[in-house]
Amino acid sequence: MDYNFEINDFINGYITCALWSSTDDAGDPLDSNYDKSDIEDESLYAMVIDCYNFFRENEAAWIENGHYSSERAGHDFWLTRNRHGAGFWDRDELPEVIGEVLTNNSEGYGEVNLLVGDNGKLFYS
Repeated sequence: MDYNFEINDFINGYITCALWSSTDDAGDPLDSNYDKSDIEDESLYAMVIDCYNFFRENEAAWIENGHYSSERAGHDFWLTRNRHGAGFWDRDELPEVIGEVLTNNSEGYGEVNLLVGDNGKLFYS
C-alpha cells in the first residue's frame, strides 16, 4: 500500500464532496463556482487534519476490504459526519459491521460546514 497515495485520495474525496454537497447563500452547490483553491488556508489545514486523523484511525477497515477506495471513504466521511443521509452505512462494498463502525467513528468528529465568507473565500466551521 502506498500510504501517501491513499491519504491524498482520501483528502481529495473529502474536499470534493464538501464542495459538491455544500451550497452558497443562493442555494447553488459550491462546486459550481468554487474549488479547492478557494478554501481559506487555515480552513484547508483544518480539513486536512480531520482527514488525516480519521484516516489514521480507520483506514484498515476499508483498505483491507479491497473493494472500497480511499477516495470514496473520504467522500463518505464528509457525508456521514454531517448526517447527509448517505455514507458508510449504506455502501454495498463494505460489510455491514464495518459500515457501522465507520459511521460511529465519523459521527464522533461532529458536524462541520463549508461556508462562503465575506471575503469570498471558503471557511470550514
